[in-house]
Amino acid sequence: MTFSVYVPLLVTLVLAVLAPRAARRPAPRAAAWALACTALVTAVGWLGSLALLAFTGFAQIPEVAEEGHWSVAALRTEDPVSLCVAAVSAVALAAGLAALGVAAVRQVRHVVWARRECARMPGDTELAVVDDEVPHAFALPGAPGRIVVSKGMLRCLGDLEREALLAHERAHLRGRHHLFQTVWRLTAAASPPLRPLAEAGRFVLERWADEEAAAHVGSRTVVARAVGRAALAAADAARPAALAVTGGAVPQRVRALLTPPPPPRVLPFVPGALLLALCCAALANAASESEDLVDTAVRAQCAADAGAADAGAVDGAGVDRDRAGQRPQRSRDACRDHGGTGERARHRG
Repeated sequence: MTFSVYVPLLVTLVLAVLAPRAARRPAPRAAAWALACTALVTAVGWLGSLALLAFTGFAQIPEVAEEGHWSVAALRTEDPVSLCVAAVSAVALAAGLAALGVAAVRQVRHVVWARRECARMPGDTELAVVDDEVPHAFALPGAPGRIVVSKGMLRCLGDLEREALLAHERAHLRGRHHLFQTVWRLTAAASPPLRPLAEAGRFVLERWADEEAAAHVGSRTVVARAVGRAALAAADAARPAALAVTGGAVPQRVRALLTPPPPPRVLPFVPGALLLALCCAALANAASESEDLVDTAVRAQCAADAGAADAGAVDGAGVDRDRAGQRPQRSRDACRDHGGTGERARHRG
C-alpha cells in the first residue's frame, strides 16, 4: 500500500489547524456549510484510512487468511505497512467508532430532551416566556421549535434589543443550526483532531444568527448592543445545552457587528475544496490498492495450492492428481473468481 492511504489523515490534520481560523473571515452562512462539509469528508477519510491500515494487520492473522483464502506471505511481501502501524490504527479505529456510538446516543437523548421541553413550555406559540429572574434566552429545536426567554432577560433589554434577541434565536430555528452542531459533535467524536472545527462551528452559527438578526432589525449596532447586554446579564447564570444568544466568543461577535457585513466570497473556500478532493481521491486510490493486494494474495495462495497438488501427484503413488477435489468448494470458487479478476486487471493494464 502506497503513501495514498496516509493522505486523508494528513488532510484531516491540516484542515483541523487551518479551517477554524479561515472560517471566521467569510460570510458565516457559507462558512458554516464549509465547516460541515469539511468535517464530514475528513471524518470519513480518517476512519477509512484507519480501516485500511488496520486491515493489513488483521488480514495477516492465520485464521482470517484461511477464511479469506489468501496468502499471508504475499500480503507481507506486497504491503509495506508494519504490524505496529496496523495495530495502532486498529486501536484508533475502535476508539473512534466507540466514541461515535456514544456521541450518537447523547445526541438522540438531547433531541428527546428538547422535544420534551418544547411540550412542557407554557403556551402554544413560538415564544415561551418563563417566570425566572435568571437572565437566559435560547432556542429549543423541535417540530416546531420554541424560543425560550426568561423574564429576567427581558428586563435587561430595551424594545429594539428584545426584537434583535428574538430574531437571533429565530434564525437558529429557521436555519436548523442544531443539525450543524450534530454533524460537528459526531465527527469530532469519530476523529478527535476535528474538535477545533466543532468549536469554530459554534462561533460561526452565532455569527450567522447575528447577521440575520441585523438584517431583520435593520441596525447592526442594536444587535451588537443586545448581544453584549445579554452576555453580561447571563455571565453568572448556568449556560443551557442549547443555541443561545450568549454563545460563542461574544467580544469577537460584537466587534464583527460593529463593522460592515462580510461580502460573499468564493476564493477562500477553493484551497479547502481542493484538499477535500485530494482526500477523497487518495482514499479511493488506497481502497483500490487494497483490493488489488487481496487479489494478489488470493492468486498467490491458489498458485501455492496448485503447486502442492502437483507435487503430491508426482511424489505420492496412487494419489489423485487433482488435489483440488480435496479442498473446500469455497476455495476452488475463490481461485476461479480471482483468477478471472486477475485476467481482467492484466487486460486493463
